[in-house]
Amino acid sequence: MKKNIATNLMTLDNSYKTLFEKGVNMLKNWKPIRAKSEAPIDVLDFFSGCGGMSLGFGALSKYTGMFNIIGGVDINETALKSFATNFGAKTLKKDIREIYLKKEQNFIRDYFNIKPEKPLVIIGCAPCQGFSAHRKTNWDSEDERNTLIGAFVETILKFSPDFVVMENVPEILDGKYTEHYAEAKKLLEKKGYIVKQAIYNSAVFGVPQSRYRAVILASKQDFSLPAAILTEDEFKTVRDAIGDLPKVKAGEILESDVYHRSASHKKETIKTISLVPKNGGSRPRGVGPKCLDKVNGFSDVYGRLSWSKPSITLTQYSRNPASGRFTHPTQNRGLTIREAARLQSFPDGFIFEGNLDHCFKQIGESVPPLLSLAIATQIAVEFSKRGASQKNNSGKINQKVKKPENKYVLNKILA
Repeated sequence: MKKNIATNLMTLDNSYKTLFEKGVNMLKNWKPIRAKSEAPIDVLDFFSGCGGMSLGFGALSKYTGMFNIIGGVDINETALKSFATNFGAKTLKKDIREIYLKKEQNFIRDYFNIKPEKPLVIIGCAPCQGFSAHRKTNWDSEDERNTLIGAFVETILKFSPDFVVMENVPEILDGKYTEHYAEAKKLLEKKGYIVKQAIYNSAVFGVPQSRYRAVILASKQDFSLPAAILTEDEFKTVRDAIGDLPKVKAGEILESDVYHRSASHKKETIKTISLVPKNGGSRPRGVGPKCLDKVNGFSDVYGRLSWSKPSITLTQYSRNPASGRFTHPTQNRGLTIREAARLQSFPDGFIFEGNLDHCFKQIGESVPPLLSLAIATQIAVEFSKRGASQKNNSGKINQKVKKPENKYVLNKILA
């Protein structure tokens, strides 16, 4: 896997870095979008969740006026409520398998008002699942898609997007899920797309978390992948992210921040946590449930995060200290919603709908917004290089279109 990991050795373009830093400031001060944007480039997010990937595009657009989030598609109703709250965009609760099998692209086009003449970015962070539980009995072999990612790509190619963005587990490029990537890549290349991919540690973009993810981009014109912003000695730490938050007890709700609350733990759980050494300590043998000492592989259970390092990879189960190293560095409790959100690089201004479990699920399954910001920044640079504000009828970038006289052009943005 290491041979594929993107590092700071990749070329770092000055305009890319400057624009990324502007986007970081916009992200820190994020407030939900209340009105539809008239930005020149539309963004449609499949498998959107609460909108972690869209957030990078939305934050950057608050500076550039470049991207318009036109909608999110997902099967999680609560996550879609968060998406709608933060982006003021239409949402659709629908399974990509249904859209693919019923060939509902025209419905999607009309529902989200996809305009063929406008540049379009389509996001699809599909889980690595097969199609077996939803098979038809009489598929033609050339139409059969074995993976959700394949079904997604087959569906969105009808819209001729200028960029396709996918994020997934590293194993999709170098492990047990490579067939998922192979199917998607074959479909894209057949339609004339250039496909590029890399594995990143999200920490290189300022995410205070060690989270390795595969990033796959596709476009019909050549492009570059995002370059790392930080070196390992510059990585943000747990203290950087949550060190300023007030102390709270397990289950306590603060009036000043309803998201700064953890799960309510049993007395036995709190006692176990209290016996774990502070600041990165692991559960001592003989502490906690006896079953944990009978097998190997549970060394992180009830473990504490370290102040001076990035967090370990968060999951939807990060609320539970028994699910991994998800205990506060010094306080005797699991993580709060606010702490998990910050460790995933969500700004405090982002609104999560639902109860505590809903919030942790949305956070744990999200693309870290700073990672999505890097992707959005690179795509913004690529669009600026192409200097196009619309596509011709064939769906290709019209190179003869005059550059728009607005902030969308990077040389104006960075002047």
